[in-house]
Amino acid sequence: MYKSYSKLIEAGTDEAGRGCLAGPVTAAAVILPSDFKNDVINDSKQLSEIKRKLLKPIIEKDASCFGVAHIYPDVIDKINILNASILGMHQALEQLTSPIEHIIVDGNKFKPYNDVPHQCIIKGDSKYLSIAAASILAKTYRDAYMEQIHEEFPMYNWKKNKGYPTKEHREAIRKYGVTKYHRTSFRLLPEQLKLEL
Repeated sequence: MYKSYSKLIEAGTDEAGRGCLAGPVTAAAVILPSDFKNDVINDSKQLSEIKRKLLKPIIEKDASCFGVAHIYPDVIDKINILNASILGMHQALEQLTSPIEHIIVDGNKFKPYNDVPHQCIIKGDSKYLSIAAASILAKTYRDAYMEQIHEEFPMYNWKKNKGYPTKEHREAIRKYGVTKYHRTSFRLLPEQLKLEL
């Protein structure tokens, strides 16, 4: 199932939080050693929170290098979520300390990074270990951030919903309004036409 895309020094990259109403979109990039093996790593959405938290330090220890970047709501609202996701991946790639010869990206959209050849792969996080590892880091770092800002605005219950558009989150927006962490360019309430700020 999992394979390396090429014999080159290859970075896998992925993001978490694209569909959220609040908080950053978080991207990670990972280069794994060619002999890296792990039978538990999978697309982060297929793993329990406990497994993701257990895998995070293993990936960080065993990866050749990794990078993680948050792109915050003010930027998301300016440049849109797709561009923010790609910007996050570029910022995560910038943190890698090994030279990159090839990039594999989860999904079907990417912009060239420093003239390094890249390949977009649909469901790449279930096909390539480095993308799966990046998906786990992006998700765990983003979840930790959402748990932190939950303390500031507990009424939205971000520690549980992580900013996704759950019924509870939308009811809290209806009742308490928006915060500095909400993405005002998103449709925060189903009937919303224009948000009064």
